[in-house]
Amino acid sequence: MRTAGRALLALGVCACGGALFAALGTVLPWMLGAMLFMAAAAIAGWPVLRPPGGLPLGQLVVGMALGLYFTAPVLHELLHHAGAIAAGALFALALGCGSAALLARLSGCDYLTAFFASLPGGAGEMSVMADRMGGRADWVAAAHALRIMIVVLSVPPLITWSGAHGAENWLPATRAVHYPGLALLALAACSGALLLRAFNTPNGWIIGPLLVTIALTGSGLEWSALPRWMVNGGQMLIGCALGSRFSAGFFRTAPRFLLCVAFTVLLSICVAAAFGAGLAWVTGLNTPTTLLATAPGGVAEMSLTASALHLGVPLVTSFHVTRMVFLVLSAAPLFALGRRWAGRAGRGLSVPQ
Repeated sequence: MRTAGRALLALGVCACGGALFAALGTVLPWMLGAMLFMAAAAIAGWPVLRPPGGLPLGQLVVGMALGLYFTAPVLHELLHHAGAIAAGALFALALGCGSAALLARLSGCDYLTAFFASLPGGAGEMSVMADRMGGRADWVAAAHALRIMIVVLSVPPLITWSGAHGAENWLPATRAVHYPGLALLALAACSGALLLRAFNTPNGWIIGPLLVTIALTGSGLEWSALPRWMVNGGQMLIGCALGSRFSAGFFRTAPRFLLCVAFTVLLSICVAAAFGAGLAWVTGLNTPTTLLATAPGGVAEMSLTASALHLGVPLVTSFHVTRMVFLVLSAAPLFALGRRWAGRAGRGLSVPQ
């Protein structure tokens, strides 16, 4: 009961934050409001607890909502942008490596920790790999929490204030809610999530529902749209999970390291914006869409921003899913290869003692 009470308090805090931000008319109000209020409550020492199963449920809902944009014509269109999507993934790796070198130099931490703290992949996956290879998993987790917070608080509002709303008109396959069809869609999406989790796939609770819904939508099966309250609830649960990563002593843990992380993240946002603008110029894609597609945020946050602003959700989602999968699969082998090369060159890549 104590756990249930703490979870209910967290949900109440997040609901207040989401309702306030919705009343203020901000972008992603239920995610931003929940994240900020939850983080503030956790840092203040309130007995709040992320609801068990809340994050997977939120990711499940968001995966379903995003998958509804991938109609057959959209899938055909995405094939023409495969080169740009691959370039985005390679750029993310290069950006992460450069940020890691700068973070290690400024903060004095070992390069292994800086490497996994700087790659814009899944926070959980990067922390686990850092721990397996001898890095500071707690520092990596803290760095990613701070990265997501900074990106979510800066990129969506800046794009909104730029007046980019409605630049593209890629709409979901259906806007009609049919609750029997919605139940079938949810069952299929949950099956996809459980299947990927059984194979220990990263971010299975969002990738599984996304792939299942894409398969259904792309084949012309339009069972149901998602009601607004459901999408808002999913955003709130994700925001609650993001905010719960902070604690009363968060900023007292390696303050120099976190300060340097904040600096490198802000610098990465600027570099990614320049790359996104250049990619738009080369490919002819919409600039705000490529800015979201190349921003160092997460799949859910950037894709939901694209949905709120009608900025090519399938393209933004494809960029971030491809980047996440590429980084998760390549990070550890690439670092091991780099350490072996550095060892042969007599330079070495240190790990913490």
